[in-house]
Amino acid sequence: METRKIEVPVMADLFARGEKPEYLYWVGCAGAFDDRYKKVARAFTKILVHLNVSFAVLGKEETCTGDPARRAGNEMLFQMQALQIIELFKAYDIKKVITTCPHCFNTFKNEYPDLGADFEVINYVDLLSRFIDEGKLKLDTGKFKEIKITYHDPCYLGRANGIYEQPRNIIKKLGGNLVEMERNRSFALCCGAGGAQMFKEAEKGHKEVFIERMEDVLKVNPDIVATACPFCMTMMTDGIKYKNQEEKMRNMDIAELIADTLNL
Repeated sequence: METRKIEVPVMADLFARGEKPEYLYWVGCAGAFDDRYKKVARAFTKILVHLNVSFAVLGKEETCTGDPARRAGNEMLFQMQALQIIELFKAYDIKKVITTCPHCFNTFKNEYPDLGADFEVINYVDLLSRFIDEGKLKLDTGKFKEIKITYHDPCYLGRANGIYEQPRNIIKKLGGNLVEMERNRSFALCCGAGGAQMFKEAEKGHKEVFIERMEDVLKVNPDIVATACPFCMTMMTDGIKYKNQEEKMRNMDIAELIADTLNL
């Protein structure tokens, strides 16, 4: 299937023309470098273009929020990254930031204000849910009819920021048959990659966290495991492979589910 090309506005280009978008879309490290998550960033960008949302990306000016550095204990590196980004946002007079990564979202929303940040942070699931409720985003409810979907709660969306219902509402409005794992919402199990665990070797133990979580998934036997975080996507995809379930189930991001129904 041919991929439709889209023009993604870059903040520096708009700024040079005296234009100012309503939102900055913060792509994040995973959206920029991880081959699987690039597809999610592309899907979300296509939705924004489809809806004529006024947005831009930083492109080569974007760097890491510093979240993994702080989680791993390197506070100095975190503050260096954060102060650099805050100054960049001030230079472009950025007031609203959309993130697709819950780790970026949490760091911007809850930790940057301590260092002088003053901008609104919006998670993409929240934004998409709002667009659906307002009638701006109209979905084909037939595409996922009879498809069994379970949703894995990312720690930094759920427990850290209370975003539980929005992704579930989106799945229901897509027409999917939402089935809950026994451990869900505030009781959901971490995928095993948070807290900078993604970047280090596993510690001693009897079982990897992602395998334990995949066993929760297998108990409800879905067609699709829906995620809303690049870390969770990596771990769920690995879990599907580890349990030899590639022929039976897929891992899709909330943005991909929506883009799929819109044929974007």
